[in-house]
Amino acid sequence: MAENFDVVVIGAGPAGYVAAIRAAQLKQKVALVDKRWLGGVCLNVGCIPSKSLLKNAEVAHTLRERGKDFGFSFENLKLDYGVAVKRSRQNSDRLVKGIGFLMKKNNVAVFMGEAKFKTKDTLTVTDKDGKAIELVAKNIIVATGASAAAPAAWKIDGEKVVSYSEAILQDKLPKSVVVIGSGAIGVEFSTIWNAYGVDVTIVEMLPRIVPLEDEEVSKELEKEFKKRGIKTMAGHKVESVEATANGVKVVVSADGKSTTLEADQALVAIGFRPNSKGLGLEEVGVKISERGFIEINEKMQTNVPTIWAIGDVTGKLMLAHVGSAMGIICAEHIAGHETVTLDYEMMPRATYCSPQIASFGMTEAQAKERGHEVKIGRFPFQANGKALGMGDYGGFVKIVVDAKYGELLGASMIGPEVTELLPELTLARMMELTPHEIARNVHAHPTLSEVLMEAAHGAEGQAIHI
Repeated sequence: MAENFDVVVIGAGPAGYVAAIRAAQLKQKVALVDKRWLGGVCLNVGCIPSKSLLKNAEVAHTLRERGKDFGFSFENLKLDYGVAVKRSRQNSDRLVKGIGFLMKKNNVAVFMGEAKFKTKDTLTVTDKDGKAIELVAKNIIVATGASAAAPAAWKIDGEKVVSYSEAILQDKLPKSVVVIGSGAIGVEFSTIWNAYGVDVTIVEMLPRIVPLEDEEVSKELEKEFKKRGIKTMAGHKVESVEATANGVKVVVSADGKSTTLEADQALVAIGFRPNSKGLGLEEVGVKISERGFIEINEKMQTNVPTIWAIGDVTGKLMLAHVGSAMGIICAEHIAGHETVTLDYEMMPRATYCSPQIASFGMTEAQAKERGHEVKIGRFPFQANGKALGMGDYGGFVKIVVDAKYGELLGASMIGPEVTELLPELTLARMMELTPHEIARNVHAHPTLSEVLMEAAHGAEGQAIHI
């Protein structure tokens, strides 16, 4: 016998479980289905455990490389990476249990199993033992996320050639690694491994590392990585990845010349593909793009009115916080509640390498390409008292402003804790504030946030401390 719900959500990651909670708050009868775990990739093998490892890496780097700056030294420093991994798992497990509590608190029924559409309003959910149950819903939300992409010939074996999921769980470090791809995953793992003394080489096919960021940010990160001993090979195409008896062999090419890199391990971090196959979406008429992403409108609704999609599986912007925002908006549309429309370009983007990178909106180059006459406000962390006190003062803040209207078009930041500084700027953009208002907002001293005020003053032609 089938169970009936107002809303069934497929996928319990940050998009799915947030949608389920919001729908329940709006008096819907809700079920949540996942074939593996609550919290999805983010809480289990992504955002959360990686940030724990990055904190350990920060401490390790300070102990190994910065002792003389702070006046301490060690005769026999020992770093146990296994302890770092254990702490990351504890933090992950704690938050996953928290999601379970939230489901009970909000009366969301949880079904662990693999979901497939039988009809446009009926799902068959099969658990690990092969037992099936049918769920009938007035509305179904697909939030199945995405998986690491890699050419089949590269043969990810989980030991010598790994994706992020194997890399984040391994408790022993290789002596050397080739990191393929310099997006967030690539540069974050490079930061972690380098801090523990691993020999890291990053290979990026595009002309610069973190290629989606402002060009000046790419240059600054490359400079800082070089100081740390992380080697970068931008503009190099990976021709082959092969596991050997002793590790891996990665052949790369640039300008017609091939180079062979040998290491203990290779991390493949070149992107993601949507988890849209095997759900029966095509059979019920849901439109899917050539790349496999589910097509949606601004309400998160597919071409089948009672089927919705949110998060990475839509390909709008593959970030956990964007998926969560999409989930809330989707649930509100389903319930007929007042809501908002997302501007994906203006969503905050954060990368937690060292130094951190944060951005939103347009880069300077993008703004000019679209015909804007721009003003730039910038301020270096080297002139910020708090950053100097922290001993972490590389990088800068760069604000892009429309010269005619004073509209905040975007920002690019690299430096200490810039991911924590970003919300002031995205809030300013959402509330249609200009650099004048940001500059006039009194910021506590000494704080890192003063760089935002100083950059805003600079955009107005009234720089104070530079």
